[in-house]
Amino acid sequence: MKKSTLSLATILLSLIHPLIAEDNADTIYHNGSILTMDGEKASYVEAVAVKDGKILFAGLKEKAFALKKDSTKLRDLEGKAMLPGFIDPHGHFMFALSMVNQANVSLPPVGPVTDIPSMVKQLEDHRNSKSIPEGEWIVGYGYDPNGLKEKRDATKADLDKAFPNHRVMVIHVSGHGAVLNSKALEWAKISSTTQTPPGGVIARMADGNEPAGLLMETAYLPVLENLPQPSERELLELMGPAQMLYAQEGYTHAQEGFTHIKDMNFLQKAAAEGRIFLDIISLPGFTEAPKFMGNNKYVFGKYENNFKFQGVKFTQDGSPQGKTAHVTTPFLTGGPAGEKNWVGETTQPKEDFQKQVKAILDTGLQVFIHANGDATIDQSIEAIEKSGITAKDDRRTVVIHSQFQRPDHLPKYVELGMTPSYFTNHTFFWGDVHIENIGREKANFISPVKSASAKGIIYSNHTDFNVTPLDPFFVMWSAMARTSRTGVVVGENERIDAYTALQGITTGPAWQIFEEDRKGRIKKGLLADFVILSTDPAKATTATMRDIQVLETIKEDKVVFSQSKHKSTASHWDKYDPLLHTFSNAKDCPCRHHQQLPEKTVQGNNAIMAAE
Repeated sequence: MKKSTLSLATILLSLIHPLIAEDNADTIYHNGSILTMDGEKASYVEAVAVKDGKILFAGLKEKAFALKKDSTKLRDLEGKAMLPGFIDPHGHFMFALSMVNQANVSLPPVGPVTDIPSMVKQLEDHRNSKSIPEGEWIVGYGYDPNGLKEKRDATKADLDKAFPNHRVMVIHVSGHGAVLNSKALEWAKISSTTQTPPGGVIARMADGNEPAGLLMETAYLPVLENLPQPSERELLELMGPAQMLYAQEGYTHAQEGFTHIKDMNFLQKAAAEGRIFLDIISLPGFTEAPKFMGNNKYVFGKYENNFKFQGVKFTQDGSPQGKTAHVTTPFLTGGPAGEKNWVGETTQPKEDFQKQVKAILDTGLQVFIHANGDATIDQSIEAIEKSGITAKDDRRTVVIHSQFQRPDHLPKYVELGMTPSYFTNHTFFWGDVHIENIGREKANFISPVKSASAKGIIYSNHTDFNVTPLDPFFVMWSAMARTSRTGVVVGENERIDAYTALQGITTGPAWQIFEEDRKGRIKKGLLADFVILSTDPAKATTATMRDIQVLETIKEDKVVFSQSKHKSTASHWDKYDPLLHTFSNAKDCPCRHHQQLPEKTVQGNNAIMAAE
C-alpha cells in the first residue's frame, strides 16, 4: 500500500512539474513606473514577468517574484518608465533604405535649408562627399517651398547653375512630387510638348509651355519609378540600419505604407534571411493588385519571420501642403502651378476608385485609404457605404491622414466602422500654411483627435516617415500643443492630454491592424515589446514631453537598442548579426541621437511609392 502511494505521488509530481516549469519567468522587470496602456486611464503595475518573448504576468511585485527561478534575469528599472513598444501607425519603411544616398534639404528643425542657395549648397556638399560624377543623379529629400525665403518653388534654372552636367532631383516633403533640373527633365522626356497627365501637375515657365522643373502626382510617379536602382544585396545590407532608425526612437513595429511588387518580394527575402528584428507590416499598393491578389506567394494577415502583408492601400488624392489634396471648396491661394479655383484632383475617377475598394473588401482583405482632402474623405465614406460595410462587420477601414476632415464625417466613421490615422505633426510643420490655404476655421479641425475620441472612434497618430521625423515625443507633443512654427495654436479645442496622445502610438494602431491581443499593452499573453524611457510620458506636459529620452527598446524580451551601450561609428554595423537579431558586442548598438547610417554605395534612389 505504501509503495502504491509513493508511485501515485511520483506520477502526480511528474504531471505537475511541467506546469510549474512553464510558469517560471525568463525575465522580471520591476522597480519602475510601468505603464500598461490597458484601459482608458493610466494604470500601472509593480512588475512584469516574461517567458518565451511573451508577458507571463503583470501586477504585484510579490506575485511576479514568485515566478522567479535561478536563471531568471531581474531587470531593475531604477525608477525609469516602461511602456509597450511604440507602433508606427503609418510610414514608409523603404524610405529608410533610400535616405542613405540622399541629401537632406529640409527646413529647420529637420534640416538646415532656409532658402534656395542653402538648398543648393546642401546638394553641392552631398555631391562632393559622395564623389558623384557628372552624368549621375544627385537626389535630395525634404524639399518644402512653403518655408523658403523666396516664397516660391525652386526651378530648373536654380539647379542648372550649380549642376549643369548632373541629373538633379529634390523630392517634395510630401513625397508627392519633385523639382528636376534640365538634365533630369531631359532624361524623363518632359519638354514643352509634354501634355500634363490627368491627376498630375507640370509647372511651366512664363511662356506657359516650357517645364519649370516641378512635377507633382501622376506626372512625378513615372520619374520616381524609373530611377536607377541599388542592388538587392546592397539593400539587404541596409535592413539593420534602417530598422535601427525605428528602434532608437522606441518603435518595435514599423509600416511600409505603399508597397510595390518588387519591394514586396524584397521584404519577403529579407524576412526569409532573418534580417527583420522588429515587426514590419506591408500595405501593397492598389496599382498592382492584379499581380498579388489571388497569388499564393503573397499571404495576407500572417507573420512570417516578423513580416506580414496587412491589407491593400489606395491613394486617392495628394498632399495638403502641396495643394494636391482634393477639397470641396477651392484653395484660397490657388493651385501648385498657379491654377485658379483649384480644388485639387483625385488619383483616379471616383467610380473606378469605389469599384476597386468594393472588389478588395469582397475578398475579405482590409482596406487602407489615403485621403487628405474633405472631398476625398467623402468619396471614401461613399465607397464603404456602397460596399455594404457597416461597423458591425468589424472591417476597420483605415483612412490614412483624414486631414481636412469635417465634423459631419465623424458620425459616418462611427456608423461604418472607419478609423482614422491622423497626422498632428502637420499643425506644427504646415499649420501656418494650412491657415493661409484653407482658412482658419477649416485648419482648426485638421486631425481632430479630441472630437473623434469623444465619439468613441479609435484613432492612431503617425509621422508618415520620412515626411516628418520618427520622433514619437514630437508626435505626442504636436497632438497636445497643436502649435505652428510661428507659435499659432491650430485648433485649441482639439488639444488632448498625454495619455490620449500615447494611445495614438500604442493601443490605437494595434487595434487598427487587428493586433490588440498581440501588442500595444502590457498584459498577460501579449508580446514582451517594451520601451524604457527617462520619464513617464503619461505625466508629461507640453513643456516636458519633447525632453523624454529613449533608454532601451526591447522586442520580445530582447534588447534591440540601448542608449548606454551605443557606439556611433558606422563600422560597428559590421558586428550586427541579422540571424541572431543582435550585436556581437552589446556596446556596438547605435543611439537614437545619431541618425547617421553607414556609408554604402547605393546608386540612385530606390523606386518607392510616394509618401503622403
